[in-house]
Amino acid sequence: MSDESRRLAIVIFGGTVDKLYPAAIMTSGAVMNDMDVDIFITFWGMMPFRKGAPYTVQNVSKDYEEMGAEMLRIMQEKKVPSWYDTLLQAKEIGNVRVHACAMTADLFEMGQDDFEPIVDDIIGVGEFIDMAANAATTLYLG
Repeated sequence: MSDESRRLAIVIFGGTVDKLYPAAIMTSGAVMNDMDVDIFITFWGMMPFRKGAPYTVQNVSKDYEEMGAEMLRIMQEKKVPSWYDTLLQAKEIGNVRVHACAMTADLFEMGQDDFEPIVDDIIGVGEFIDMAANAATTLYLG
């Protein structure tokens, strides 16, 4: 990634669909605007990226739980792609890297083989902080 003004860094801390969709949509928008994207998944944001988990995430944050089922129903009715499919498509189009947090992976005894192939690597927070410091924009979705 060369031009720092064309980079976006995103931290995904929450593992609910109302956190995952914005991350996927913003990643897609950034890629469509020729930006490189680094995504750092940590704590509960890491769980939806486990093998077999992306298509099973249906819960929303407590603040919005009463609207969750209706939101998901409308999205399905309108054939909105899942957050995961949106992220996969963005990754196919542009330079998107998904990094799992080394400390959280260690905490939950997870290795690279425990994640869906969309996860590129497991890195320490210091490495991601350097990426974020050199990005034009950093978003925290928790």
